[in-house]
Amino acid sequence: MVKAADRAKNPARSSVWLEKRAPRSGGGPAGLDRDRIVAASIRMLDEEGLAKLSMRKLATELGVTAMSLYWYVDTKDDIIEYAVDTVYGEIDLAAVDAAGDWRERIRVLALDYRRMLVNHPWMSPCAGQYLNIGPHAILVGGKIQEAIGDTGLPMTRQPSAMSAVFQFVYGYGTIQSQFERRATEAGMSQDDFYGESIRAFRDDPQFVEALEPMAEILDERASHGSVTAIWDRDFDYALEVLIAGIEVMVERSRTEDAGTSRTEDAGTSRTEDARTSRTEDARTDPGT
Repeated sequence: MVKAADRAKNPARSSVWLEKRAPRSGGGPAGLDRDRIVAASIRMLDEEGLAKLSMRKLATELGVTAMSLYWYVDTKDDIIEYAVDTVYGEIDLAAVDAAGDWRERIRVLALDYRRMLVNHPWMSPCAGQYLNIGPHAILVGGKIQEAIGDTGLPMTRQPSAMSAVFQFVYGYGTIQSQFERRATEAGMSQDDFYGESIRAFRDDPQFVEALEPMAEILDERASHGSVTAIWDRDFDYALEVLIAGIEVMVERSRTEDAGTSRTEDAGTSRTEDARTSRTEDARTDPGT
């Protein structure tokens, strides 16, 4: 059995996907398996968040004893890692493959990744807390790398482009999911919550002067009347800006490569001319 204290000794290698568990003897509890445990944990995480997940509550949800869970997992972290990888499986990789060129594949990946983060608000803090090296996460990462690799960017620039797109998606999905959760906890629709919060500080005299430079954009956003429409519109346009930026950087890289090649060719030509000149001088020198 892997214990939390053991993981603390080597955090860089602490993952349910790396640790080797000794097989349990005998048979497991009837009617219980890892898939059922993980499915129940995802439901609880979606409804109550990370802070409220416990082995005891999960066992009650499943109608078993807490000790029964330890037949399949060693710690609560195991369950969270399995849950994280399971929701990565919601990203439709077949749709990514069918999308065509790298631009469309990036769009499909970005949209599905954002959707996953919004549907599962607990995922955002887990992204940096766990290694995310389960089978589904690795497949998604592979598709992301394939799409970025097909842009034409040099290898040294591909990680930066990947970060630009998918850290943007992570941040956007995180903010959207937390806003939706806050509105739900307040018992309000997103539209009502947004409108009420905007009015609250725009009508407060202490903010009037500070908000003056922002008045035009606040009015523009309010004109759409739907928070959902704002989320989608801003995300789609921002993603197009990033894709266009990659296209610009690909072209810049090609131009730089062509310039380097011309410079190298010119240098080679000058070297050859110099060698030819020295050879001809030697032939005409009376002392040779």
